[in-house]
Amino acid sequence: MTAGVVETNQHYDLDPAIFEQFLDPMRKYSSALYRTAADDLATAQRHKLRFVADRMSVADGEAVLDIGCGWGALTLFLAGRYDCTVTGVTPARRQHDHVVGTAATRGLTDRVRVHHGMFEDFDAPRGSFAAAAALGSVVHMPDLPAVFAKVRRLLRRGARFYVSESCFRSAAIQAEFDARPGTDFVRDSIFGNGRLRPLSELVAAAEAAGFAVDAVDDLTDHYRRTIDHWIERVAARAPQLDAIRDGTAADLTRYLEIANAGWGYTTKHYGVTLRNAR
Repeated sequence: MTAGVVETNQHYDLDPAIFEQFLDPMRKYSSALYRTAADDLATAQRHKLRFVADRMSVADGEAVLDIGCGWGALTLFLAGRYDCTVTGVTPARRQHDHVVGTAATRGLTDRVRVHHGMFEDFDAPRGSFAAAAALGSVVHMPDLPAVFAKVRRLLRRGARFYVSESCFRSAAIQAEFDARPGTDFVRDSIFGNGRLRPLSELVAAAEAAGFAVDAVDDLTDHYRRTIDHWIERVAARAPQLDAIRDGTAADLTRYLEIANAGWGYTTKHYGVTLRNAR
């Protein structure tokens, strides 16, 4: 296992029971999408999955690639709702085992495949997929131009690639805040292998790979509200979290509060829809 995989997994390969305590029932570990003021976390996460499917223009029965599939929320949703054949990729063994096990429980084994390893090590024939998504995962991939070029090779002509990512608000903000204590804590104590970029760097890498930008959605306020819900759930379940691993509730709370403090000022969260135009 490479150092990059070990660093990435220091958070994602924690005991699955930790994530079960504060995430929604699908364990979707990225921004939700709130349609109304009354939406709870689970409802907003279902809205977000439908939004991502729409942005990718997914049709029934298509082959879809889910890069950094996490606990499988999008993979299992597309396989169950759209009868898609979905290939998830995750470097975390516990996430791999959870998605495979959940697919078996739901009778989706024939439509769900999970590659255990970094996306950089995954391969498939050119044009294998009709759509792809990367929800909060390219932050862990150092060579973004190479990753985008690889995704484009794996997609059919006209296919869409949906990328959602938290970004520094600008390159100047990145230069000012990249080494501050709060950023260091998140990078060193939570995500060992991660690099937040400005949106301009994502777009430049996508265009260099040959993608056309179809849409950019600002989801910053939705992620702020998602994290508010996570913080509330961590507080309500602090005894259970600390029983799994001492200090977990405090570490999660500090990380989530740092993330929410920067929205709109130092950081933004975007959904970027790309198209393999030619």
